[in-house]
Amino acid sequence: MKTIITIGRQFGSGGKEVGIRVAKELGIPFYDKELLQEAAKKSGLCEKIFENFDERPKSLLYSIAMDSYMFALPGTGAGDSLEQQVYLATFDTIRHLAAQGPCVIIGRCADYALADDPNHLSIFIHAPMDVRIERVAKRQHVTPEKARQLILKTDKRRASYYEYYSSQKWGAVDSYDFCIDSSYLGLGGTVELIQTMVAHKEHPIPSPTEIDPTQQPEA
Repeated sequence: MKTIITIGRQFGSGGKEVGIRVAKELGIPFYDKELLQEAAKKSGLCEKIFENFDERPKSLLYSIAMDSYMFALPGTGAGDSLEQQVYLATFDTIRHLAAQGPCVIIGRCADYALADDPNHLSIFIHAPMDVRIERVAKRQHVTPEKARQLILKTDKRRASYYEYYSSQKWGAVDSYDFCIDSSYLGLGGTVELIQTMVAHKEHPIPSPTEIDPTQQPEA
């Protein structure tokens, strides 16, 4: 198996759970927060810095404060901002992990980082707002209205991060190979569908127009 699966997701759509289950079914590594740990180790930056910038849009005040902090550290200069260093380290780590073999990577513009990889399969998982509200309210133990506000805030943050670094539209059908409504088949069915996609990518079935007529059986 060679396929690297990247999953973008609306908050509350079950995208992370789907990713975990796909990785388990296929017997391949899963990277979410683990990606930040790898990026911190490779870059030498504090893991907490990666967590503070994780899938977040540019924050002017925070960036100024942290850039001033970094400027005072030995071995750092006034080149790339800290935010840019974190993004580049994350980008490099995504490519490094993909080079190690098949895996599932959640969010963080991984689809953009691996856009030129022929083994890459990019997926965006979404779901109706009412389904997401119910899931988030139950998981976070909050009221439906609180869950709705959390969903809107998180989706806005993820969209801003994705669109700033990739120059593509977050959640748009032309930004991914497949966009899937997880409520249509349920999480289990969505996992099975992705497995089918991977199987097809690994062993594509030629269309009728691609079949050599000389190889077809006689009538």
